[in-house]
Amino acid sequence: MLATDKVKKVHLMEVGPRDGFQSEKQFVPTETKIRVINALSRTGLPAIQVTSFVHPKAIPQFVDAEDVVAGIDIVPGVSYRALVPNMRGLERARRFRDRIDGVSFMLSVTESHNRANGNRSIDQTLEEIAGMARLAAEDGFTIYGSMICALGCPFEGQVGLDQLDRIAARYVELGVRKISIADTIGVANPKLVHDVVSHMVARYPEVAFNMHLHNTRDMALANTLAALEAGVSRFDGGVAGLGGCPYAPGATGNIATEDMVNMLHGMGIETGIDLDKLLDVARVHKEFIPHALDSALLRAGRGNVLLPAPERQQKVAS
Repeated sequence: MLATDKVKKVHLMEVGPRDGFQSEKQFVPTETKIRVINALSRTGLPAIQVTSFVHPKAIPQFVDAEDVVAGIDIVPGVSYRALVPNMRGLERARRFRDRIDGVSFMLSVTESHNRANGNRSIDQTLEEIAGMARLAAEDGFTIYGSMICALGCPFEGQVGLDQLDRIAARYVELGVRKISIADTIGVANPKLVHDVVSHMVARYPEVAFNMHLHNTRDMALANTLAALEAGVSRFDGGVAGLGGCPYAPGATGNIATEDMVNMLHGMGIETGIDLDKLLDVARVHKEFIPHALDSALLRAGRGNVLLPAPERQQKVAS
């Protein structure tokens, strides 16, 4: 018996409108972003990260963050969240407390990547996060802490458990009880994922850990299973497999949400998501994304359509 046989339900957060779109060089029109988010809201997804309150000079794709949040439909039962990279971003998000219920903080676990990503040291970032956590808690936001590059850094390689402990322990001190373990550049393998997740789950039982997996080397589904085996049942996904990382040459994107849902449902694990509706949303991306999409279901379909058997041999199949 696999340990995953005991898993009955998985919680998924859709990050395509944020992590997916931020990697697109071509600006995605505001009305298109709203259209996609509204469609995602009606698939049964429990949570959607809708935008990033980052300075538009850093990521021009989110120059319309306020317009997107103001324009989307708020569907009961769906949690709407935003990335807030700094105090200024949190201040912008606070104006939409009636529409956004969760905020995600941004922190890389290695000094080199944190400086490349945020132009600050880890200690400087944690100092600002301390103030942000207090303010966000006062506003009633659910707080999500990230551990970017937790499973591998493009500049420093594999990250030691002692460094992950340092970051996780500080988050816990600040009252953060939801932490994302990110394979930002897609270098993890199932053994590494299992080892890291098993350690973190045992060390911090008060934390609900979440996996953020990229499919750069086609390992994301295997890594999902490894994380499930190790005790995590919360995952991010990017519809249509959008995403990437500027420090991962040849990177594709996040694990496609529809591929993950397809696998989980096939294993008898509930997500609450209507896969047909989700796949329809993934197909919509073909209308405005000018490059190939990293989604197995978009390429090959669900595999649930049976073909008529031929009356005589037509082809030789291996």
